[in-house]
Formats: sequence, structure tokens, C-alpha cells
Amino acid sequence: MVLAFELFNASVQHWLDVVGIFVFALSGALLGVRKNLDVFGMAVLAESTALGGGLFRDLVIGAVPPAAFDDLGYFLTPLVATALVFFLHPEVERINKAVGLFDAAGLGLFCVTGTTKAYEYGLGLTASVALGMATAIGGGVLRDLLAGDAPQVLRWDRDLYAVPAIVGATAVALLIQTDHLNGTTASAAAALAFLLRLAAMRYGWRAPRAWQRRTSAVGED
Repeated sequence: MVLAFELFNASVQHWLDVVGIFVFALSGALLGVRKNLDVFGMAVLAESTALGGGLFRDLVIGAVPPAAFDDLGYFLTPLVATALVFFLHPEVERINKAVGLFDAAGLGLFCVTGTTKAYEYGLGLTASVALGMATAIGGGVLRDLLAGDAPQVLRWDRDLYAVPAIVGATAVALLIQTDHLNGTTASAAAALAFLLRLAAMRYGWRAPRAWQRRTSAVGED
């Protein structure tokens, strides 16, 4: 088995994590602006979005202290994103499509690293896939709950988000099972999740609802 920290050069892995954390934090801080929160509320949403998934994973597998608290850069990066949005949020809103692109890249990266780290700590493949997905989407779920919204991953009217993470994490599990996991194949799995998320954004792909559904949700057109 190839361990998670061996998939990429340590310095490259660190900066990939920081970029992913930064773009996730931007989405959290932007939601804080839309919810008319003060700077502290914006920072809380930014930190939760950026670090929530990895924190949940590390607590489940017993990797303590969690990476979010063991590396000061991980903790400070969402604060930098908060400051950027606080002073320049109209400009950040205008590049929202670019933020979505990097968010998709972060999704692909985190579902891979989350799955490999969970397996490294002794979990089975199915549980590792679940934690890989949780690493990628957990922060967004926490962000929405703190903001008083239904998590976007549970809403039928949102483009596929959890599904690309599951696909990427499953690809990693299959690579582990067949002993083909390395830096190149892990990058391919991340790219698969990334491209699937981009396609969902481009074409409006959504998960199906209940078969022969007859009732309407409250507030639905």
C-alpha cells in the first residue's frame, strides 16, 4: 500500500492543501456576506468550510491533534480569505466562476487524500470511501448548518457535489484494492472527481428524486 503522505512531495501536498483550504474558505466567507454576518461570523463560516471535513475525518480515525490544529498555516489561511472577502467581496463575487473552478479542484484533491489517510489509519475500504467523501464535503455541510440553511448536498435543486467526491474516493479504493495506488493514479482519481464536478456545473446535472414521486415539497414551484 502507498501511504497518503507518499503520494506527493510533502511540500507540494502542503501547498495543494492550502489552496484547497483557501478556496473553500472563500465560499464560506462569501456566504457570511450574503447572510449579512459581521466579520467574526464570516471568519467562523470560512474556518468551518475550509477545515470541517478534515477535522471530522481526523477525529474519527484518531489522528490527533487534527491537522487543522497541528499546522498554523491551515488555521490562518481561512482568516486571510475572510479578510480578502471583507474588503473586496464585490470583486470576489465577480470571479465566482473561478472560485467554483478551484472549489472543484479542492473537492477532487480532498476526496483522494481523505480516503488514503483513512485507509492508512486502518479503516476498511468502504469506511475509507465514506471518510474521503466526508473530507471533501463535510465543511460545506457544516457551513450551511451554521448559516441556517439546508445543506446544499441534500438539496435536489443543486448540481451534483457529493457524487463526484464519492466517485473519486471509490476510484482510490479500487486502486488500493488492486495495489495500483501511486502519485500518478491518485492524481487521475482527483482529476476524475474534478471533471465530473465541472460537468455537473456546466450541464446542471442533478441526482434523481424518488421514482413515481407524486407530492411536492413545501415551497416548491
